[in-house]
Amino acid sequence: MAKKSKVKLKKTLVDQILDKAKIDHDSLSFNGLEGELPEDINREDIFKTLALIGDKTGPLIGIVPITEHLSEKKLAKVSGNKKVSMIPQKDLQKTTGYVHGANNPVGIRQKHQFPIFIDTVALEKGKMIVSAGELGRSIRVDSQILADFVQAEFADLKE
Repeated sequence: MAKKSKVKLKKTLVDQILDKAKIDHDSLSFNGLEGELPEDINREDIFKTLALIGDKTGPLIGIVPITEHLSEKKLAKVSGNKKVSMIPQKDLQKTTGYVHGANNPVGIRQKHQFPIFIDTVALEKGKMIVSAGELGRSIRVDSQILADFVQAEFADLKE
């Protein structure tokens, strides 16, 4: 068994925001979209932060496990929209401030007051892994603490 090396990772802006707020979290370095995961990480514990636009609310955020699909119908219902649709990739950075694969609830909440919804499975798991705002970087954090910090609601969002 290979010994785990503790490499000191350069803090992302998300790490710095959470540190400042005294929110306990783990900084992780891997690409959740491709390649091998570290052995202590399960794919279903990794959540994707999806940016959508609602016909009533404008931009909003839906967070679901990367192994699942977001139900736009369920998100529209819980967010008070008739319909929601994914923000086109070309408009993503302009809307959220992040490129595809780096969207994260902490950074988005710092800049915008978009409504944020997290699938209830995150609450059941207790901890969740989300992007840390840079490709290949993530954080593992208590689901409820993250939701409180970014003023997110838990809802059933999976298809």
